[in-house]
Amino acid sequence: MIDLHLLGPVHARRDTTDINLGSARSTAVLCVLALDTGHAVSRDRLIHAVWGADAPASAMGNVYTYVNALRQLLEPDRDRRSSSRLLNSGGGTYQLDLPAESIDAYRFEALRETARRHRAAGDSEAELAAVRDAGALWHGDALAGVPGPFAEAQRLRLTELRIATAERHAALLTAADRHEEAAGVLRALVTAYPEREDLRTMLAGALRPAWRQVPMTVTPFAGIPTLGPRRDRPEAERPTLLGRQHEIDRLRRIVAGAATGQGHRLRIVGAAGIGKSALLTVALRDAVPKQCLLGWVVGDELAGRGPLAMLLECVDAALAGTPARHLAAQLVTVAGDAAHTAPEATVAAAVDLVLRAAREAPLILVADDLHWADPLTRRVWDELGQRTGEVPLVLIATERTAPAPARTGDDVLTVPALPPAAATALVRAIAAAPPDALRLARTLDEAGGNPYYLRHLAAGETVADGLPAAVGAHLAPLGEGAREVLRAAAFLSAYELAIPGPQPIGCTLAALTAVADRSPAELSRDLAPLLAAGLLASSGERVVFPYRVVARTLHEGTPAALRIPVHRSLGLRLAAAGAPPEEVVVQFLAGKVPFDGAIGTWLAGHVERLAERAPMVTLTVLHRAHAEQGLDPELRIPLTAWLARLLLRQERNAAVPAAWVAARTTDPGLEGEMVWTAARAHERRGEAETAAALARGALRAGRIAPEWAERIRELLDRVRSLLPGDPTEPYLPRPRILDGDR
Repeated sequence: MIDLHLLGPVHARRDTTDINLGSARSTAVLCVLALDTGHAVSRDRLIHAVWGADAPASAMGNVYTYVNALRQLLEPDRDRRSSSRLLNSGGGTYQLDLPAESIDAYRFEALRETARRHRAAGDSEAELAAVRDAGALWHGDALAGVPGPFAEAQRLRLTELRIATAERHAALLTAADRHEEAAGVLRALVTAYPEREDLRTMLAGALRPAWRQVPMTVTPFAGIPTLGPRRDRPEAERPTLLGRQHEIDRLRRIVAGAATGQGHRLRIVGAAGIGKSALLTVALRDAVPKQCLLGWVVGDELAGRGPLAMLLECVDAALAGTPARHLAAQLVTVAGDAAHTAPEATVAAAVDLVLRAAREAPLILVADDLHWADPLTRRVWDELGQRTGEVPLVLIATERTAPAPARTGDDVLTVPALPPAAATALVRAIAAAPPDALRLARTLDEAGGNPYYLRHLAAGETVADGLPAAVGAHLAPLGEGAREVLRAAAFLSAYELAIPGPQPIGCTLAALTAVADRSPAELSRDLAPLLAAGLLASSGERVVFPYRVVARTLHEGTPAALRIPVHRSLGLRLAAAGAPPEEVVVQFLAGKVPFDGAIGTWLAGHVERLAERAPMVTLTVLHRAHAEQGLDPELRIPLTAWLARLLLRQERNAAVPAAWVAARTTDPGLEGEMVWTAARAHERRGEAETAAALARGALRAGRIAPEWAERIRELLDRVRSLLPGDPTEPYLPRPRILDGDR
C-alpha cells in the first residue's frame, strides 16, 4: 500500500517503509502524475511541467529515466519483464494508477467536500471535525522543494484552499465561543504566511470578538490594507484602490441605500485578476451601515457541488447571532430537501425565506465569484434580483466577464482595465527600484491594465521565474480543452508577440479551428470559458489576448526544443487547410523553423500571392530561405529571385541576391532578369560604372533572353552619360557596343 504525502515536503511510504524518491526532478515528475492520477499525461506536458522554459535537450531522455526509476521504487519486487500495475506508459504518455485516498492532497479536498455537506445539513460539529482533520494533513508548504512551473502553480492553488479551510475552522470555533482555539488556528497561518496582511487582520478579529466586521469566511484581497475596526474609521483613512474611486463610490452609495429601505441588485463583472474582489473589500469593509446585516461568501471550485451551497453560506453569515437566524436554519432544510423537491418549489421556498429575513432587517448579501455557484443558488439569486424593489435587500455579486445577456433588473458594473496613470502608479509603488521608461512601457503593454499582472511584472517576475505560476493560477479552473485552445492561440500569435507595442495580438478563428482539431461547435465550447475569464476577447473574426503576458508566458514557457516542431506543425496544418499564406509563413518565422523541402515547396507555390498581401513578412521569410544552406537549389534559386524582386520594388539594395541568382541559374530569362535587377539596383545607388559593367558582361556572354537584353541596353543608354571620360571611352566605341549587343 503506497501512501504519498504532497502537503509539505514530498515523501512516500510503502506500508511502513519510507521510499527514497531520488532527485528533485524525479520527485517533480511523480507529483505531476500523482495530481492527475488515473489519467494519461503526455511526455511533452511532463517536460513543460517539470522544466518550463529551461528544458534541456536531454529532457525527453531524463523523463524516460525518471519514470523507469520510479517504477522500480514503487514496485521493487516487480519482475522487469512484467508490466507495472502502478506506473504505465504508451503512445507517448505516462499514467500513475494510485487510489485517490493514497494521496493526502486528494484526502484534503475530500474532507473539504465532506465539511461542505455537513454545513448544508446544519451540522456544525461534524463540519468542525472535517475541517480540523483537513488542516491536520498539512505539514508545511505544499510540494515543498519541488521545482518546476507545475509545482509552483499547484502550491498556489493548494495554499489558497488551505487558508480558506483554516479560516472556516477559525470561524466555527469562534461561533462556538472557543476564541483562543480560533486564534491558535490563525496564529499558525500568520506564522506560515507572514506576508498575508489579511490573515493578521483576521487574527486581530479573533482576539477581539466584538469586532464582527465581515464573516470569517471572507478572504480580503492580498495586499489591500485593512485598517482597524469598521465603525470608527474616519473617511479620509479608509483604504482605497488606485484608479477605482468611481467604482468605490458607486458601491458605497448602493449599500448606504439599504439603511433607508432601498433594495438593489448589482453584478460586478470583469476579467480574472482585474480587481473585483479587491474592489469589494475596499469599498465595503468600512461602509456597511450599522443597522444592516451583511453576509459575504467567496466561491471556489467546490461551491457548485451542493444545492444552494453558496446561498446557505452567505445567508448563514448574515443572520448568525440575530433574531432571524431561524430563517437560516429553515433554508438549510430547504437545501436538504432539494434532491426530492421540484426545483421550482425549492427556489420559491428559498426566495421567500431571504425576503422574510430582509423584512426583519436591511440585508446585504455579497457573493464573490458567483460563477462558481450551483444552479439552484443562481436561480434564487436571479429571482431575488427581480424582487429587490419590495424589501431592503441589496445583492452584490462578482462574476467573470461573460457573454451571457444581462438579466432582467440587472445593474452591471464592469471593472475596466486600469487607466495608464493608475497602472503607472501601481508599478512604481511595487517595483524594487524605479523602472526606466522602456521597462515601464513594456510592463504596461504586457499587463494591459490588469492589476494582477501589473503586480507580478512590477515585482520583476519573468517567464523563467514566477509568471508561469501567476498565469497558471488563472488557468487552473479551466478544462484541458480550453487550455489547449489558449495555448494554440498563443503560438498562433507568437509572431505578433515579438513586435513590441500596445497593439492587440491574436489569431483568426479560422486558423484556430484549423490547428486545434475541432469543429466550429467544439471550438466555440472550449472558447467560452476563456472569453468568460477574460483570457481571450472576441474581435470580429479574430480572438485577441487582452494581456500579452498570458500569450508570452504560454509561448516562451514552452521549452525551446519543443517550440520549433510545434510551429512547424501549426504552419503545415494551416497550409493544408488553405489558410492565407501570411498566416502560414509567420509560424515558420516565429518558431525559427528550418526550411526543408516541404516548406520550401509550399513557399515557392505561394510566394507571389504572399508578396502581394504581406510584402514585409515575405522579405523576412525570403531572407531566411536564401540563407538556408540545406535547401534544394531548385527551390533556393527561385525564392532568392523573389527576394531580389521585392527588394528592388521597395527601392532597397537588390544587387547581392540578384547577382547570386544570375550566377547560378540556367534559365536565360531568369538570368537576364536578375542581371537587369542587379544593374538597376546599382544605378539607383548612383553606381553607374558597376551597373554598366554588369550590363556589358551579360550582353557579351550572350546567354540572356532577348527581352531582357533589350531592357539592359536601355539601362546602358541611361547610365552612359554618367560614366567617367568620353561617353563611349575608355570602354567600347558605341558602334562596337551596338554590334556586340546584336
